[in-house]
Amino acid sequence: MQLVDKIRSGLAVAVAKTTVTIIRGLGLGAGSVLPGKIALLLHPRLLSLLFQQLKFGSILIVGTNGKTTTSLLLRSMLESSGSDRRIVHNATGANLINGLVTALLENTNAIGQLEADRAILEVDENVLPLVLQECQPEFIVALNLFRDQLDRYGEVDTISQRWQKAIAPLPKDTKIILNADDPTLCYLGQKLSQKVLYFGLNEPELYLDEIPHAVDSIYCPNCGNLLNYQGVYLSHLGDYSCPKCYFAKSKPAFESKDYPQILIGVYNKYNTLAAALVAREIGIETEDILTAIKNFRAAFGRAEELTVEGKKVRILLSKNPVGMNETIRAVNAIQKNTQSSVTLLVLNDRTPDGTDVSWIWDVDTEQLIGLNGTIVVSGDRVYDMALRLEYSRQNKDSDGFELIVQENLNQAIATALAQTPPRETLHILPTYSAMLEVRQILTGRKIL
Repeated sequence: MQLVDKIRSGLAVAVAKTTVTIIRGLGLGAGSVLPGKIALLLHPRLLSLLFQQLKFGSILIVGTNGKTTTSLLLRSMLESSGSDRRIVHNATGANLINGLVTALLENTNAIGQLEADRAILEVDENVLPLVLQECQPEFIVALNLFRDQLDRYGEVDTISQRWQKAIAPLPKDTKIILNADDPTLCYLGQKLSQKVLYFGLNEPELYLDEIPHAVDSIYCPNCGNLLNYQGVYLSHLGDYSCPKCYFAKSKPAFESKDYPQILIGVYNKYNTLAAALVAREIGIETEDILTAIKNFRAAFGRAEELTVEGKKVRILLSKNPVGMNETIRAVNAIQKNTQSSVTLLVLNDRTPDGTDVSWIWDVDTEQLIGLNGTIVVSGDRVYDMALRLEYSRQNKDSDGFELIVQENLNQAIATALAQTPPRETLHILPTYSAMLEVRQILTGRKIL
């Protein structure tokens, strides 16, 4: 049986690697999903076998927002330390089972032996329980839980319950890294028997003026009473306690002010803190962590900056209410002092985006209207977004901005670039599949 298993494993690896070569050779994308799918058909237990070969284990990063950025930053921190440990990382963001298998297979030799010591893998929140059936990770890092693609995931408390059930059987020395500012995750950590460490903000100067409309978990996960918030940093993330029962925010492992922020937006401060906490637990020196933060470059579509036709373009993935609200907040902070702000919104409703786009009505698009600049809209659901903005215009009672509706994405990008003054930055806010399209148009290369 062992010989048969090796033959099947070798065949799966060979076919997968050949598939990757063909896909990339024909310019069809990165080949980050299909090879894994084929390999699993040939050897259903392949993922488990690959995980077992990791000398230093795996780090699984989950959450609604920030997975790609956090995993890339953590990898940068480990590499800044000068460690000679070889790292597997699904850098393209393919975070379903097939994508994880493909990432691991890319680091195997011809007979299926994994030539890597540690894996840093972002994992889709819905498949984490399935992945935990195949491995016992060294770390699980949970960044946040927001409403996202309700047609696929359901509400945040449902996901948290699935996670708890999947994590409970893991060894006691598994380290669980959680965002203390998220009540749902904090409560999850307080119920686990594994070693739990928390990160979070303790910078009241970053509080929002009020709790945003797109908020998910302001009720106590223990008793259901309305939480008492001292202040919120974004959505339902903040400093809180329950006035009725014992539940309160757990203490973070270190002061958030000790580490600078990567990229723009408060949400990226959380990504910094999560990666820094894991790096510290691994044993990376503070100097190396700070060097990685200083030199960090954005992953594709996550505050990524490009130069196109001599103009600056910043792509900010916006795929759910909280993510888009925080992106708008960051764009406002940048554009409020500019003479002419230009923003391109691209809304798709394909499988990677979620087919339900009703979430745009939970977005504070009135904040974009207030800039009195130019907004170009495009994408599969261009008219849904245009309608949302027209209602925002009425709510804001503002006629100082120009709305341009362009169905064709190529023409929309060209229009937005033409409207952008030479010394200003064009901000593009796309959903996931739209982001891939935008990057292909701007760079001439596919990601997936």
